[in-house]
Amino acid sequence: MPANKEYKQGLTFAFAAYIMWGVAPLYFKALGGIAPLDIVLHRVLWSFLFILLIIIISKGFRRVRVVFKQPKKLCLLVITSIIIAVNWLIFIWAVNDNRMLDASLGYYINPIFNVLLGTLFLNEKLRRMQWLAVGLAVLAVLIELVAFGSIPWVSLALAVSFGIYGLMRKQIQVDAISGLFIETLILLPIALSYMTFIDSSSLSLLGGDLGFSLLIVASGIVTTLPLLAFAAAAIRIPLSTLGFIQYIGPSLMLLMAVFIYNEPLPAHKMITFGFIWLALVVYTVDGYRFSKKATKINGA
Repeated sequence: MPANKEYKQGLTFAFAAYIMWGVAPLYFKALGGIAPLDIVLHRVLWSFLFILLIIIISKGFRRVRVVFKQPKKLCLLVITSIIIAVNWLIFIWAVNDNRMLDASLGYYINPIFNVLLGTLFLNEKLRRMQWLAVGLAVLAVLIELVAFGSIPWVSLALAVSFGIYGLMRKQIQVDAISGLFIETLILLPIALSYMTFIDSSSLSLLGGDLGFSLLIVASGIVTTLPLLAFAAAAIRIPLSTLGFIQYIGPSLMLLMAVFIYNEPLPAHKMITFGFIWLALVVYTVDGYRFSKKATKINGA
C-alpha cells in the first residue's frame, strides 16, 4: 500500500511538473513587452532568491557546502549555468516572437536527442527500435532542410542545449535544488552587473505597476516550482513512466500556439511534426516493452 501511494504521488508530481512547463508560455506572453534578455536577468535574480528561501527553510546549506568543496563539480556547474541561461533566452525569445511551434518541436525532439547523447557519452547501446526512432527524427529535419529550404534551428537549439544540460547535470550528480541554487548564484553577478551598469532599465521595470512588478518577481516561482515537482516525481515513479508524461509539455505548447495564439501551421511543419511524432511512438513503445521485459526478469 505505501508503495502504491508513493507511485500515485509520483504521478501527481509528474503531471504537475509537465503541465506547468507546458503552460509556461502563457506567463512569458504576459511579459511580452519586456525584452527576452531582461526576462532572463530577472529570472536569474528571483529564482536565486526563491531557491535561497527554500534552502533556508529546508536547512539545505549542508548539501550546498559539500558541492563547494568539489572544484570539478563547481567548474561543470559554471558551464551548465551558461547553457541553461542560453536555453532560457532562446525559449523566451521564441515564445514572444510567435515561434511557440518551434519551441514545442524542440521539446519533442529532446528525448530522441537524449538517446543519442547517451550513446555518444555514456556508452549506452541503442536497441533497433531506438535507432529507428533516431533515424525518423533525423529524417524529419532533413526533409525540412532539403525539400523546404529551411532548418528548424530554434527547435534544434532548444533540444541540443537542454539535452547537453541534462547530460552534464546527470554527470555532476548534484540534487536539483542545490544545483539550480549554485547555477543561479554563478549567474547572479552577471545579471546584477548588466542591470546596474549596462541596462538600468531592467531594474526600473519593478518601479511601475505593482501587479506587473509582482508578475516579474513570479519568474522565480515559474522557474523553480516545476523543477521541484519533477524532482519529487523522479524518485517515486519509473523513468519510463516519466518519459511518457514528458510529452504533455510540448503538446500543450503546440495546442496553445495553434488555437490560442493562431500561429500558422504550414504543410512542411506538419510533415516535420509527423515524423517526430512517429519517432516518439517508436521510442515510447520500445521503452515500454523493454521496461516490461526488465520487470519480468527482475520479478523472476
